[in-house]
Amino acid sequence: MVNYEPIFDRDGEYTLVVQATDKSGNAAGGLDFRQRFRIVTKRALSNFVNYPNPFSTSTRFVYTLTGDSPPTDYRLQIMTVSGRIVREVSKEELGPLYVGTHMTDFAWDGKDQFGDQLATGVYLYRFLISDDDEWESLETAADKFTTGGVGKMVLIR
Repeated sequence: MVNYEPIFDRDGEYTLVVQATDKSGNAAGGLDFRQRFRIVTKRALSNFVNYPNPFSTSTRFVYTLTGDSPPTDYRLQIMTVSGRIVREVSKEELGPLYVGTHMTDFAWDGKDQFGDQLATGVYLYRFLISDDDEWESLETAADKFTTGGVGKMVLIR
């Protein structure tokens, strides 16, 4: 096992190349392992989408967080298509956020704030950050699933 912890202070495209040999110096294989990745140093949240969608029993939220640390104050609102909030999820329920691409600990079961089962249909959601620091939105291919920071999900029974 190799533990390598580089410090990236500039945005950009990088490539990790791994070459290995055994203790006798024999090559591990004829091909190097190559992994391209992108570093974004600004504090931004993107790709906040639910999975699976549509869902029948529960759905979780996937997100990508960039920068050097996660937000400290955040919440998730789930609304009807008319904009009425049916469930507000606190940061304690959502669980901690991590820099990188992850899935929340929280899984929504299609119930409202009082534990009552909601009807089959389309629901909207938005993730709100209340930190004093400025958070940006990072443009990605997943933006087609949200409009103005609001995503939609389908609850089926």
